[in-house]
Amino acid sequence: MFEKLEAVEKRYEELTKLIAEPEIIANQTEWQKLMKEHASIEDIVLKFREYKKVKMAMDEAQELMQDAEMKELAEAEYIESKEKLPKIEEELKILLIPKDPDDDKNIICEIRAGAGGEEAALFAGTLFRMYTMYAEKKHWKLEVLNENETGLGGYKEISFMVTGKGVYSRLKFESGVHRVQRVPDTESSGRIHTSTATVAVLPVVEDVEIEINPADIKMEVFRASGAGRTTY
Repeated sequence: MFEKLEAVEKRYEELTKLIAEPEIIANQTEWQKLMKEHASIEDIVLKFREYKKVKMAMDEAQELMQDAEMKELAEAEYIESKEKLPKIEEELKILLIPKDPDDDKNIICEIRAGAGGEEAALFAGTLFRMYTMYAEKKHWKLEVLNENETGLGGYKEISFMVTGKGVYSRLKFESGVHRVQRVPDTESSGRIHTSTATVAVLPVVEDVEIEINPADIKMEVFRASGAGRTTY
């Protein structure tokens, strides 16, 4: 694992130099590609450097434990560092797991009220507010694309785009049917009501440039040969 981590760190350092070169910056397509790769391995490198820092502190503390005057302080440092290492190792293993290619993409999310009438629409509104607050916490940008609001402040349906770092990786598992059981504001007798809402989360597809060879285009012209008749 550590050989792989050292190779990743080396590549990160190479990318750090490349993205600062004027020739690369002038080529925006190449620069954006390298910046994306740089960002994709940054968390791994930072965690690996944290591991090396803690490991070094542990080794230094172990040496200082031979000094009678520093032994007590060094032992405390050694124990603290030794306890940190297994947790950092586990975090590194998780970071090294291959990612979904779509994880860093922005998303379009659609929420639709399901079974439950007006209460389902209110539940859909609650879900939308939850995602709005979560996006604010993560410093993402949320833009409403379409909405069908009810009189009581709920939504029959609402769709919105969320842009930011790692949006799809955080929200992709939200897709599906969500259910709530509660005494709604629309219920006067105090009975528990079950309502559902569906959530669909889709990654935003990047624009793709397609080159079409004019030689591959076939033109056909159709003309009418008379009333109600067409010649092919």
